[in-house]
Amino acid sequence: MEQTVEKTEAAPAIDLESPELYINRELSLLEFNHRVLEQARNSETPLLERLRFLCISSTNMDEFFEIRVSGVIQQVEYGSVQVGPDGLSPHDQIERISERAHGLVAEQYRVLNEELIPPLGEENIRFVKRAQWNDRLRDWTRRHFNREVLPVLTPIGLDPAHPFPRILNKSLNFIVSLEGKDAFGRENTIAIVQAPRSLPRLIPIPKDYAKGPHDFVFLSSIIHAHVGELFPGMTVTGCYQFRVTRNSDLFVDEEEVDDLLHALAGELHSRRFSDAVRLEVADNCPEPMVDYLLREFELEDNKLYRVRGPVNLNRLASIIDLVDRPELKFPRFSPNLPQRVLRNENMFEVLKRGDLLLHHPFEAFTPVIDLVSLAATDQNVLAIKQTLYRTDAKSRLVDELVRAARAGKEVTVVIELRARFDEEANIALATRLQEAGAHVVYGVVGYKTHAKLLIIIRREGRTIKRYCHVGTGNYHAGTACMYTDYGLMTCDRETGEDVHKLFQQLTGLGKASKLKRILQSPFTLHKGMLEAVQQEIGNAAKGKPARIIAKMNSLVEPEIIRALYQASQAGIRVDLVVRGVCCLRPGIEGVSENIHVRSIVGRFLEHTRVFYFENGGDPLLYISSADWMNRNFFRRVEACTPVQDRKLAQRIYRELSHYLKDNTQAWQLGSDGRYSLTRPGRHKSRSAQRELLEKLGG
Repeated sequence: MEQTVEKTEAAPAIDLESPELYINRELSLLEFNHRVLEQARNSETPLLERLRFLCISSTNMDEFFEIRVSGVIQQVEYGSVQVGPDGLSPHDQIERISERAHGLVAEQYRVLNEELIPPLGEENIRFVKRAQWNDRLRDWTRRHFNREVLPVLTPIGLDPAHPFPRILNKSLNFIVSLEGKDAFGRENTIAIVQAPRSLPRLIPIPKDYAKGPHDFVFLSSIIHAHVGELFPGMTVTGCYQFRVTRNSDLFVDEEEVDDLLHALAGELHSRRFSDAVRLEVADNCPEPMVDYLLREFELEDNKLYRVRGPVNLNRLASIIDLVDRPELKFPRFSPNLPQRVLRNENMFEVLKRGDLLLHHPFEAFTPVIDLVSLAATDQNVLAIKQTLYRTDAKSRLVDELVRAARAGKEVTVVIELRARFDEEANIALATRLQEAGAHVVYGVVGYKTHAKLLIIIRREGRTIKRYCHVGTGNYHAGTACMYTDYGLMTCDRETGEDVHKLFQQLTGLGKASKLKRILQSPFTLHKGMLEAVQQEIGNAAKGKPARIIAKMNSLVEPEIIRALYQASQAGIRVDLVVRGVCCLRPGIEGVSENIHVRSIVGRFLEHTRVFYFENGGDPLLYISSADWMNRNFFRRVEACTPVQDRKLAQRIYRELSHYLKDNTQAWQLGSDGRYSLTRPGRHKSRSAQRELLEKLGG
């Protein structure tokens, strides 16, 4: 009897470019803002910090509309039908964004009105509405209006001689309906009142007129109550606040301009009055007036956001500084200093004994400043070179660079003028350094200089020694207290040579030199990361240890995502800690079931970029200025530096494990693109930031 063998067909190969495997970048960014907003709802977070998170979510939404939404709108207007890896056209994106953003904004105001204002009131922190004013408070608000507000207001009645005024981006404005005739017999029915930015939006009520120690009144309430005084002889029948958000992405054709600084300075003014992308109005504004505003700003209905409260929530953040209630804020802490630094004030001597790793804000930023300060006066220091993407307005680091230049040192500073929303500050910074005698360059045409690099060249006997700092964050003492970042300080010869070559590329001309250790965008970083992932896949096939851990702000670039999918298919565990945008879908059978994605949202803004590869039992660990995004790989100058010191690499690996075990502030990403907050359940409560603060902080 003949035996037949039933043939089984092989499972069809999965197309790793299928749109179903990718999450839309803009929608992922909105999901991040949802996670920030959820911090405002967390009853375990101190009350005033919850208010701060609400304000941060509002600021995030502003920037989202100014940059991301405006870019998609432009694609629609240009008739673009190009789709991204997720398969969504620009028109599809606008519809999805509108639906999600409207829901988020509504939730912001619900959280303010229902979950924050009542407990703030219980703590005697009150926003006193007009309906709650007594006679004495009304008298005070009238005097305050006449003395502080009225002199700087300019009401504009709309008629052929007074067209609709230019409305400043994100400014507070009022549309006013009127009856009667003005002094010239004109029957104006609509007027616009603009509130100057110099006026505080939240005003403390003096103790003699307040019922509690921390009573406040909104500027909008004061203007509403007394707006009739701006139109004598006429009757105000309605007054409604509104705010417009405009496209804030600057465009300068760098190939066509002779002086980038002056060209960019000219563009900054136009940003304030560029195309409108969103209109916020009071929820009680009548439909005809809303339609009138939409027509003036040339906006469709889906760009309208009706709000139940102040149109600019982030102005509420001023309360946190005005109210001295430490028990309602995060406990204060002092960043620690490594013992090696405490035992020796000379940073050159400290670094000669080995590399130094700093994890901000748990450890202080001061060793970096101290190194530059020492270099500014050290007679053996020949040159200081540094990149500056963002820094604080009163930066001590810049003071030291100025001092070094005036002392005759060769000081070279690469300033990125196009650091978004810091352009004006960076222009002023460039001018100040140039006046001190420093060499200032603006990076490379067509590429933002985002690398965080510092090198000090020092003569020591007959040799030249290079002292370097490479980091994941900006040279900004303020953000070093709020952002988590790594900084590596070293006098390693090969690292120093690489950093020196990087500065030669940034300030000079010629082909890119081959670097020994550092991976660099736009030349070797993307290729290097792909090769590292493929090496893990090869090791797994040979039965060698293989694992990938990556921590970053954003994961977008499709080729990297496909490589991670391949690693998962090879059975490799991939742990991703991605704070913000993540376009990869984890947990899909046959594709990404071995990939785990989490986002940590807590007291500090997670900003470290760390990439770990098991490498067959000989781990490779990098710290980087770059996220895994198209712009970081291909349109920026970035540096990704291996941590050579095994003890320091092991330390970073242990600190990464805190983030992987966090079960109180970690959000787990599901295959459907939604995040769920992890819960400790029966396990011990773990918080990465809290544990690192206890372990490293002073």
